[in-house]
Amino acid sequence: MARLPRLTVPGLPHHIIQRGNNRQPIFVTPADYQFFLDLVREHATQFGVAVHAYVLMPNHVHLLASSARRGAISRVMRRVAQCHAQGFNLRHSRTGPLWAGRFKSCPVESDRHLLAVYRYIESNPVRAALAVLPWHYPWSSARANIGRAQDPLVRPHPLFTALASSADDRACIYRSLLASALPNRELDAIRSH
Repeated sequence: MARLPRLTVPGLPHHIIQRGNNRQPIFVTPADYQFFLDLVREHATQFGVAVHAYVLMPNHVHLLASSARRGAISRVMRRVAQCHAQGFNLRHSRTGPLWAGRFKSCPVESDRHLLAVYRYIESNPVRAALAVLPWHYPWSSARANIGRAQDPLVRPHPLFTALASSADDRACIYRSLLASALPNRELDAIRSH
């Protein structure tokens, strides 16, 4: 029996999570991380998906993405997962599934929740003790979103852009938000979705 299609709402941003099988690493070398980012950029462009924020952790990924096209996010994630698994297995002389099933996705319906999800995603390395500050972690959109680096994958969501009229002011405001920890109730709300 065919699987039901993933619920995605065109136009709404989605918080996407994909985990490694048995929580095993899905990235081992910098080349693994870069290969994944290149795949996301290629397929997001092909299918009209905007990636607003991301973090690649050693055994899972978080993306905040949106598309006006129905099913586009699912097509991107399917292609990226397939290609990354094949490349990873080849590079590391391994066989078997890399991913713990299909990706998880949750529409982000409120404006307030959107900025919390941005912060949740980009602060993940700090919570995991992989970085002192979110923008110190190399496999994240945090540096781009605080204005310290160019990242061709990142396309700010209109609500993010509305933080301030100038890019410098927006980066300063978001850097302050990102430097402060999310309240436990917001962390719990994001995790429960």
